Amino acid sequence: MPQQVRGVIARKPGAPVELTDIVVPDPGPGEVVVSVAACGVCHTDLTYREGGINDEFPFLLGHEAAGTIESVGAGVDSVAVGDFVVLNWRAVCGSCRACKRGRPQYCFDTFNATQKMTLTDGTELTPALGIGAFAEKTLVHAGQCTKVDAAADPAVAGLIGCGVMAGLGAAVNTGNVGRGDSVAVIGCGGVGDAAIVGARLAGASTIIAVDRDQRKLAWAADLGATHTVDATTTDTVEAVQELTGGFGADVVIDAVGRPETWRQAFYARDLAGTVVLVGVPTPEMRLEMPLIDFFSRGGALKSSWYGDCLPERDFPMLIDLYQQGRLPLDKFVTERIGLDEVEQAFHTMHQGNVLRSVVVL
Repeated sequence: MPQQVRGVIARKPGAPVELTDIVVPDPGPGEVVVSVAACGVCHTDLTYREGGINDEFPFLLGHEAAGTIESVGAGVDSVAVGDFVVLNWRAVCGSCRACKRGRPQYCFDTFNATQKMTLTDGTELTPALGIGAFAEKTLVHAGQCTKVDAAADPAVAGLIGCGVMAGLGAAVNTGNVGRGDSVAVIGCGGVGDAAIVGARLAGASTIIAVDRDQRKLAWAADLGATHTVDATTTDTVEAVQELTGGFGADVVIDAVGRPETWRQAFYARDLAGTVVLVGVPTPEMRLEMPLIDFFSRGGALKSSWYGDCLPERDFPMLIDLYQQGRLPLDKFVTERIGLDEVEQAFHTMHQGNVLRSVVVL
């Protein structure tokens, strides 16, 4: 039978979120119900609340989550009741042109649950990134669930489902950072710091953190940056060049996603270097630059989709690295909060006081 649980919704743009009763249907074919153990408060959830993604209100917020499979629908054999899973928002289809070419990390036809969760009056909810995990339970497609070691702390494991994977993957998967490379990361929030951790894991010799906030630069240094640059007092491009023998970094990752930071990333890289855009721009942003500079500098200009990850491959590996003490995911968890504290967590995040607030149920 459908279940009534508590969840955090956004009814209209800019309005404070509400903790209210929602209805979770029994899973249909290919679907599962997950009992949520923890869910990180990501900036994307705030963007949903502000109407920056689309206008399909009301939203059921939350997407950076881990939990336990409670029930499964017909035809589900990839996970079973009792499995501890990390949720993902890019369940690959296996049949689109990218999947058929052996590149499922670029799947062009990802999917979510078919049924809708609702308010008690029957109003359909739009789950954030197809997940909606600021709730005691949520309905997702089985392909959105990746089984990992149940011994992992759910508050830590859930972060792999979005911010950590996006940043770490931008360095390792998209940027192809290798041993001895020089890397610069512009923007040292959760995603940028995850890119720093990824660069360190990959063996980069020089890792330059760039930000305007001293607290964030301190976090970046603690997570593996070898140098920090305060962008309020220093020219970013000149600083990165100076720290790389005058040449620029092999890989520059823009974790902010603004025209000015992308331009800095472009000119702060070495000849034939790589720029990775993982920060998400808004639709109205525009960039104008001399075309000759694109030609004369060579290299690669890439966008990173979800860290170009393949959840079934990457999530268990990152959990293993965490449990081995090689991936300091616990440092990303700044505070643990309840479902009724999400609105305050948005304010805390906006002030730059946390890497991640995590809702623990």
